Amino acid sequence: MSGCVAVLNAGSSSIKFAIYRADGLDLMFRGQIERIGSKPRLRVFDAAHKPVVEREWAGNDLDHRAATEEIVRTGRQLIGDAQIHAVGHRVAHGGAEYAVPVRVDAKVVETLARLIPLAPLHQPHNLEPIRVIAQAMPDLPQVACFDTAFHRSQPPLAQAFALPRKLSEEGVRRYGFHGLSYEFIVTRLRELDPALAARRLVIAHLGNGASLAAVRDGRSVASTMGFTAVDGLMMGTRTGSIDPGVILYLMDSRGMDARAVESLIYNESGLLGVSGLSSDMRTLRQLSALEAREAIDLFIYRIVREIGSMAAALGGLDGVVFTGGIGENDVATRAEVAAQCGWLGLVLDEARNEEGEGRISAASSSIAAWVIPTDEERMIARHTMAVVTR
Repeated sequence: MSGCVAVLNAGSSSIKFAIYRADGLDLMFRGQIERIGSKPRLRVFDAAHKPVVEREWAGNDLDHRAATEEIVRTGRQLIGDAQIHAVGHRVAHGGAEYAVPVRVDAKVVETLARLIPLAPLHQPHNLEPIRVIAQAMPDLPQVACFDTAFHRSQPPLAQAFALPRKLSEEGVRRYGFHGLSYEFIVTRLRELDPALAARRLVIAHLGNGASLAAVRDGRSVASTMGFTAVDGLMMGTRTGSIDPGVILYLMDSRGMDARAVESLIYNESGLLGVSGLSSDMRTLRQLSALEAREAIDLFIYRIVREIGSMAAALGGLDGVVFTGGIGENDVATRAEVAAQCGWLGLVLDEARNEEGEGRISAASSSIAAWVIPTDEERMIARHTMAVVTR
């Protein structure tokens, strides 16, 4: 099949996109519009990572709709006469309805919009490009790929809350997120180390959003994220797991309503809240302030503690894979996590850890450790072509 397939991955303040050849899914272009709402910037690179388009906007009037329209215009210019066969989208939440990628129609969009309260930072922005493209090119197939789908293989006990059964039947359960990233890592590890890919793994997706997944033979067994993407690990601006009694206390003693609590746990906490300085690990590593170190220490502590939880769910551990912006690039975070996981037999090779990508565990380590860059866009492209050529 000639032509190409496009992928859009919309976040709260950016839209990543990529264009692949339909035959073989070779990358043609990759880029993003970042800082949406505050001096947006468009950057596009070719397959050799050479810049081909750069543009900035002085104001803050470029919303997700306008950003999508700009990406569509830029993409058309880049591919010339080549035909776009389909567009794939990352959608944070598929709910109980969607366990596999689906072709989008009006009913699918309506169903996904009802899940916005479960992923308020992501779901509205995931859906906006779908609506824009449907309006501009109604005959172009679009495919929704869900971050929750990978975790549908978890056993019922791993998905359950200790709530009245009626609530569970209504869909109040653990869903898990970052599934497209985990699925890509599993696929890539099968190429790099097939024997390890079939064993018991903890995959650490560490970035501004962070989570762990316990994976056995390529299938999700447990995850740190739950009903929403705020559960589990401490993140850039999100609390991670928090005693619900704290929420009740804040509502009673501070008079906070649901929206104020939402802002607190999603936007004002995590590395930013603890440090009072920044949500960016790169910035915190460069600061000498005690608050910056305390934020980093808590971030590491939560990861190590939850690795123990994931190992328990697996009944043992054979390997750890680091991915995501922090997991792939922060040598110190990997070293600090490994140092506190010595009881599991994890020992890093310092030189390999400094190099980054690849196997970073020492020969003496009882469990393997890898750094594998994730590629959610490529995973979405694969799913999209599978759906439209089915």
